[in-house]
Amino acid sequence: MFTIGDFARLGRVSVRMLRHYDSIGLLPPASVDPHTGYRFYRADQLRRLNRVIALKELGLTLEQVRAIVDDAVDVVELRGMLRLRRSQLAEQLAVDTARLTAVEARLRMIESEGRMTTQDVVLKEIAPVRVAELTAVAPSYQGEDIGPVIQPLYPELFRRLAAAGISPTGPSIAWYEPVDPGGDAVVVHAGVLVDAEPSAAPDVTVRDLPQLRTAATIIHHGAMDDVEPSMQALARWIEENGYCTDGFAREVYLDYCPDTPEKGVTELQVAVYRD
Repeated sequence: MFTIGDFARLGRVSVRMLRHYDSIGLLPPASVDPHTGYRFYRADQLRRLNRVIALKELGLTLEQVRAIVDDAVDVVELRGMLRLRRSQLAEQLAVDTARLTAVEARLRMIESEGRMTTQDVVLKEIAPVRVAELTAVAPSYQGEDIGPVIQPLYPELFRRLAAAGISPTGPSIAWYEPVDPGGDAVVVHAGVLVDAEPSAAPDVTVRDLPQLRTAATIIHHGAMDDVEPSMQALARWIEENGYCTDGFAREVYLDYCPDTPEKGVTELQVAVYRD
């Protein structure tokens, strides 16, 4: 048998933890010296210790852990629990990573406040264009919701156009519309300029994007994750010049760089009007 110190080292836990597990009846020692009070453990008790630690890492309370190990959960069930927990942790990590990315983007926006002036805004008419498009629905207009929805659409759009023998004639363009005027969800349109009839590609929508008689526009340099300073400069110009917005901004990807998004060039176009 092993002393509590040796057993703790073998099980890669602390002596304090083993004493606590003994006190609550979760993992009592194999024997206790009646004279010295020293605790001794057997090697086969490592099996129970391993299960206790694994279930504890799943987020279960020690009471729940005891109920499970006393019912002799087999290895297959335990592996299934661990896989589920691993999936949950991976999902949480992805959520936390996305949140951190959004916070970093917002900090960059704060740091750049005042560096992009409203003098960069141009008011102009946008001519109608013919586009091929694919659509999907994003839960909101926030960047962390839009990105994962729109990014897969373009490769699929270009694949379908190539299969139909249609070549783009201009830049890619994205635009948005609410699913429900009172809700957050938006329809994401991923399009590209084409010269084709609506029936030319049966699995792609070919349509005419209407003219914007008056649009406030600005050129954004860099990744779309960092678009907020440009959008907010555009917003300031619209307010300072007495205009109102009409819908979401269009995004025209003048220089699309999927491998180096920081080199991208995008024109933001917002339809505006005066009351």
